[in-house]
Amino acid sequence: MIWYNKPAIWSEERDRVYVRVDGGTDFWRVTHYDFIRDTGHFFYREQPGDFVASVKVTGQYNALYDQAGLMLRLDEQNWIKSGIEYVDELQNVSAVVTREFSDWSVSPQSHNPESVYLRLTRQYDSVRIDYSFDDFAYQMLRLAYFPPDVSVQIGLMAAAPDGSGFDVVFEQFSVLDIS
Repeated sequence: MIWYNKPAIWSEERDRVYVRVDGGTDFWRVTHYDFIRDTGHFFYREQPGDFVASVKVTGQYNALYDQAGLMLRLDEQNWIKSGIEYVDELQNVSAVVTREFSDWSVSPQSHNPESVYLRLTRQYDSVRIDYSFDDFAYQMLRLAYFPPDVSVQIGLMAAAPDGSGFDVVFEQFSVLDIS
């Protein structure tokens, strides 16, 4: 795995990746805010074909838009990020699908879960995003189009657009080929 926008402080041990997210980082393209940001942290591997990626994410979110989760990326104009995004002192299970312009879907979680389990399934021209709080009962957050038959980058994403940064731990990251 390699870094795109490597954080100043991070470590990896067995199936855990710890990141101190740098402040002023983000992934977004144009919609509503009229800016482009491609400065978030992304620890990824190349992956062809169809696959299921999963991870457990535990973050110490504290500033507006603090976020961490999974990212699938083709290039700076075509990507999907999903995970927790902190808005109005509330954790939201979130998905941003970007195909030249970003859109944003959220599911507010009033119980501010300690951790979230994410599962991203890429099959042909679609990506299904599921989440769970116990790694057993999963709910679908989003089904989105994504260009088929191209190798992509898949991995761990974190950003702190408005705050000074936060700590996040990723555990049990895996990618299973289902081609």
